[in-house]
Amino acid sequence: MIDILIIVIGYLLGGISTGYYLVLLLCRHDVRNYGSGATGATNVGRILGTKGFLLTFLGDVFKGFLIPAIAIYLKLSDLTVVLSVIAVVAGHIWPLQLGFRGGKGVVTAFGGIVVINPSLALVLFAITIGLFALTRKFTLSGLLIILASPIIAFLMSPSANQVIGILILAIILLIAHRGNIAMILKEVSRR
Repeated sequence: MIDILIIVIGYLLGGISTGYYLVLLLCRHDVRNYGSGATGATNVGRILGTKGFLLTFLGDVFKGFLIPAIAIYLKLSDLTVVLSVIAVVAGHIWPLQLGFRGGKGVVTAFGGIVVINPSLALVLFAITIGLFALTRKFTLSGLLIILASPIIAFLMSPSANQVIGILILAIILLIAHRGNIAMILKEVSRR
């Protein structure tokens, strides 16, 4: 029963959109009406600047970190820990109280991966930085690492549940980024 409760709480916590409430509190605006239409740090940064970006980034990482950390502290199963990360990310992307229109979930997913497999999180972060240095495009670098993450997890993780969880996270994140993917494909087809 506690396992199901942790997963449900994870989804609900994920739905507390740091960026949405920060912009609402400081500007009385819906951040989803600006820029990319997402509630994440990048879009909040367009409205509130660097401080807004950082506060949203930290809030979203913390969200992804907190629930699986609690699940581990409670000595819940590896499967429950992984499902709790997926629940938080799903809540962030599709928050119930915001009409299922939230952020893109990358930072929240990263916060969860830091808890379930810190070494994997470090490798994914390092590769993302390397890809950004090569491409100079943050979105493209992020999408490439999302695509590669299940393979990297397979090579690094001792847990089948973690590998399957990372694969599910990658699919969810790609769905959340379908607009970005379409834009990149359109840009490539013009060349």
